[in-house]
Amino acid sequence: MSADDVLVTCEDVALAFGRDATAVVAVHGADLSIRPGDRLAIVGPSGSGKSSLLHLLAGLERPTSGSVDWPGLGGTADIGLVFQADSLIPALDVAENTALPLVLAGRPEAQTRRPVAEALALVGAADLANRLPEEISGGQAQRVAVARVLARQPRLILADEPTGRLDHATGARVLDALLTAADRTGAALVVSTHDPAVAARLRTRRAMHDGRLLAPEETS
Repeated sequence: MSADDVLVTCEDVALAFGRDATAVVAVHGADLSIRPGDRLAIVGPSGSGKSSLLHLLAGLERPTSGSVDWPGLGGTADIGLVFQADSLIPALDVAENTALPLVLAGRPEAQTRRPVAEALALVGAADLANRLPEEISGGQAQRVAVARVLARQPRLILADEPTGRLDHATGARVLDALLTAADRTGAALVVSTHDPAVAARLRTRRAMHDGRLLAPEETS
């Protein structure tokens, strides 16, 4: 596989908030490469740096030192990030929230209906399409947030604790949707989680402790 096939690479990346003696280092010298088809779980307790690393991969944070590059993507436009908070827009119904990234990318409304319907069906939320965020539960809103990312069919899917606010059955359904969508499109999938059951369903695991990314651990 050539260097251009690597979707994103981190080299000795660090991220710190604040300065001097008051600085809090969220990520220490991380090295990581993500390739098409990768299925990676980043595991660790709350505060270990998992979210910060995903934000670096998505280009939402600039590293304090080291470098993050997207050689196989040409930038961050083809990355979808599922946040811990659902972040739905209150004035838009579920279908409109799911379609929003497509609309903002310039896709005509008529061309958003099929991918939106398919994405909502994948996460078991097709029956919520016409409801407003205030009319659905927190768990349902999280499923819609996942659908919003899947509708775009990004080449790299980053999911930050996507099952953390869900019951076991619903969480399994969301993870099924993420894996199915990634398999269908050939996208890479990176999931941060503190749940061993979630991590066990991904091919590779890398632990984070105190902002340090440890060596990969392969699963069968």
